[in-house]
Amino acid sequence: MQGAPARPAAPPLPATGARERSGVSVGVATMAGSGLSNQVGAAIGSLAFPVIGPVGVVAVRQYVAAAVLLTVGRPQLRSFTWRQWWPVLLLALVFGTMNLSLYTAVDRVGLGLAVTLEFLGPLAIALAATRRRVDACCALLATAGVVTLMRPQPSTDYLGMGLGLLAAACWASYILLNRTVGSRLPGAQGSAAAAMVSALMFLPVGIVVAVHRPPTPEAAGCAVAAGVLSSAVPYLADLFTLRRVPAPVFGLFMSVNPILAAVVGWVVLGQGLGGPEWAGIAAVVGANALGILTTRPRPT
Repeated sequence: MQGAPARPAAPPLPATGARERSGVSVGVATMAGSGLSNQVGAAIGSLAFPVIGPVGVVAVRQYVAAAVLLTVGRPQLRSFTWRQWWPVLLLALVFGTMNLSLYTAVDRVGLGLAVTLEFLGPLAIALAATRRRVDACCALLATAGVVTLMRPQPSTDYLGMGLGLLAAACWASYILLNRTVGSRLPGAQGSAAAAMVSALMFLPVGIVVAVHRPPTPEAAGCAVAAGVLSSAVPYLADLFTLRRVPAPVFGLFMSVNPILAAVVGWVVLGQGLGGPEWAGIAAVVGANALGILTTRPRPT
């Protein structure tokens, strides 16, 4: 999920055998459905932009994410200490900013390019954690992809590109903050609390949008669909997947999301891309895939 809620820690995989292979197959199928749901949700949400704008769609998405995570995480808010609250508050701010910058970028530069730029966030975190030569190659490959995507053209929307990079920075911060929150709060309590705070932050925004840009039933339906398909479905799918699929397989499949976004943007929204844009997306995806495939498992 680009712009997705924090993923829960995966429990130990079952013993090897036919049952494990079956579980992995089901998990991979679930990942495919989750990735497709995420990008289709973003595409459907963008259909409401002309009526309520990206801000209105993001507000509704935050409400849906909060409803899902509060149901699953059941945070014990009264027992939180300040040491637990401050990273939760920062996570809420980053969560909202990430989704707002991504959806605004989608509105300006299209779904495929926006998601590709956002994906640089987790890629940067992964590459910064090691000092291998292959990672330097991955960084160069990703940089070449970004340069290709952002090359100067008469129609280049630099603000949209910048918002995509802001979403990437927010996703990187989201990952780091989730590690802190996860170490201080059990289960999904931290993520649920952050989603709740983010939804409360967007509550006055949603009211203002509703007053000044009253949503049509179709626009409201698209915004709710975006929240369900891009927040609820991916989160619940990840709960299922991470119990059945090894982490490297999960990370490798996640790297395909920019391609899924480009295909969905083309099919659903008619956002066609040229050869250089596809090459740039392939470079970013390839850099991430190469980094994952060459990572040696840590000794247990």
